[in-house]
Amino acid sequence: MRARVLIRPKAGILDPQGDAVERALPALGFGGVSAVHVGRLIELDVEDPEQLQAMCEKLLANPLVEDYEVQLLDASG
Repeated sequence: MRARVLIRPKAGILDPQGDAVERALPALGFGGVSAVHVGRLIELDVEDPEQLQAMCEKLLANPLVEDYEVQLLDASG
């Protein structure tokens, strides 16, 4: 089964990449943008989706400063 894991900084955690993007967008002519957060997306095929939470807690995300969301997809994505 294919899974998608979205990882982003927890609320209140500094996000320097998000801040840089938020400052750059108006300079490039894109107004009306605020509260930008930069995260990561990991896609993987797993035989046992029940292991995904443990994978996130132990390796894929840092649960102290990051939240994650798991989406299960069909094998084609």
